[in-house]
Amino acid sequence: MSRNNQNRLGGNTPTPSEPPAQATQKAFDPLSFVAPTEFVELPSKGAYPVGHALHNKEVLEIRFMTAKEEDILSSQALLKKGLAIERMLDSLIVDKSVKANDLLTGDRNALVIAARISGYGANYRTQVSCPACGERDNVNFDLNKAKIEDSKENETLGLVKLTNGNFSTTTPYSKFEIEFKLLTGKDENFLAKLIMDKRKRKMRETALTDQFKIMIVSIEGHSDKSIIDRYVDNMPTMDSRHIKACYKIASPDVKITEDFTCGSCSYQQELEVPFNTDFFWPDR
Repeated sequence: MSRNNQNRLGGNTPTPSEPPAQATQKAFDPLSFVAPTEFVELPSKGAYPVGHALHNKEVLEIRFMTAKEEDILSSQALLKKGLAIERMLDSLIVDKSVKANDLLTGDRNALVIAARISGYGANYRTQVSCPACGERDNVNFDLNKAKIEDSKENETLGLVKLTNGNFSTTTPYSKFEIEFKLLTGKDENFLAKLIMDKRKRKMRETALTDQFKIMIVSIEGHSDKSIIDRYVDNMPTMDSRHIKACYKIASPDVKITEDFTCGSCSYQQELEVPFNTDFFWPDR
């Protein structure tokens, strides 16, 4: 019977150097699997300078999380260096000319949320502290409720977007014209490392002024770092609050909120999702 079937199909007797099992394996791999991908909307809408891989791009394609990314997230070496999330994003981004380190903070947040949904689902249960009494309570956040918050100008604050993608405003007390940029992953990693270094050396932490020194590009047209540092170290609180308010409006981001009622004191407030340590480690 096998000889007749062979004749009907027009096949030839296989030689020892070409076993049928190998030929079948080449034609069909029962374990072949390609991880699905999705396009994530970027809060920045591609507000990157000309030459950047995401210039004028409104979406970015990423793969769904796999065991490979879980290995990255559980790497003690990467966790110790604070690089686990960044390496995970680099692994997921389909276009390898795009690096997580070069993305604006809001765009990184959008990718992180999309990756978390693909890996562990949209339900994020975590503990938060009540703003009124400080008691810890569990809250469920639905990550599918993420809303894009666009970058804006603001006439009341005198906040204006410049052609180079930066923003300018005039401080209310010193009356200085300040040009500032939006922070990228590289900037945030630098700030995080700076904080860790100061803690190790038991130095006074200066997170706010360190951030200002990185984000401020020029003051009254002067871009010399020594001038910027001297102003930031002596910045009036009124100016500091103004710049923080401007940055919050200028920076595109993703917002997820849930209504919170404290089980201890019944305090009610809308809370933003906290990116706690259990965000990518829900079973810990």
